[in-house]
Amino acid sequence: MTHSDNMREGSRQTDLASGAAWMRGKIMPIGEASIPVNDWGLIHSDITYDVVPVWEGGFFRLRLYLGRFFRSMKTLHLDPGVSEDDVKAILHELVAATGLRRAYVAMVTSRGVNTVPGSRDPRDCRNHFFAWCVPYIHVIRPDIAKSGAVVHVAKTVSRIPEASVDPRVKNYHWGDFTKGLFEAKEAGAETVMLLDGDGNVTEGPGFNVFAVKNNRLVTPDAGVLEGISRQTVLEIGAEMGLETDVRVLPLEELLESDEVLITTSGGGVAPVTKVDDRVFSNGVPGEVTMSIQKRYFDWAMRPEHRTEITYDP
Repeated sequence: MTHSDNMREGSRQTDLASGAAWMRGKIMPIGEASIPVNDWGLIHSDITYDVVPVWEGGFFRLRLYLGRFFRSMKTLHLDPGVSEDDVKAILHELVAATGLRRAYVAMVTSRGVNTVPGSRDPRDCRNHFFAWCVPYIHVIRPDIAKSGAVVHVAKTVSRIPEASVDPRVKNYHWGDFTKGLFEAKEAGAETVMLLDGDGNVTEGPGFNVFAVKNNRLVTPDAGVLEGISRQTVLEIGAEMGLETDVRVLPLEELLESDEVLITTSGGGVAPVTKVDDRVFSNGVPGEVTMSIQKRYFDWAMRPEHRTEITYDP
């Protein structure tokens, strides 16, 4: 490669470092990526996706994220004609092109555009896959997570019933979350937690919820995405000798817990120090939460959990 080629490659990587997308076999700056205005993914939210974090140059638990993504596509009868190996190769190529060593990487399949004029039959749509990545995202900003997040329990909206929208399929149905976020911001909170119709804790926008009580971790079993970070924390808890429960979690029980934490692919583990008017751990991150948080990032560096990315020299 000549000096001019090196300069062009360096310029391209700089262009992509703020965000890049893979579409129709090409990598481009994320601002150039687009889908048709009549794509069912846009007009009907008929789409599924997943997000895998890249930490210090390696995907964290990529196999689990790919597995969930393909299960979601099967549930929604989506088939874009790519295999797990294809998606894995695309994600590698995409992240390597950006040079990002900490990234938030999305894989997406949309129903696509209906190919039969006037048809309302989803089987007539041509499904398509695309991917994008940006620098690592924290669902709870690091400065807030350091001191503990304030979470508001939504009062004017409850979680979409799982009989209507399956929360185990990662989706863009955020009407309930968005309404809850407006409510939370007006209340001075960082984010929101939604309940089901019976007053039990479900999840928040982009995160699962855990209660810690007497060295036991409890997380809801229904109305939630079965998060990979959630699974990781359950495994970490077992490694630490904590008891773990996946079951119904009434709001009253959560408010009586010793600590509350949230789990997300965008930041891992974040402590919660206040839910509505209830203050936890004297207003500082709890010891169990911080131990789990440290182990999460230790796990992110363990070879058995990583898929290393080969970057251009």
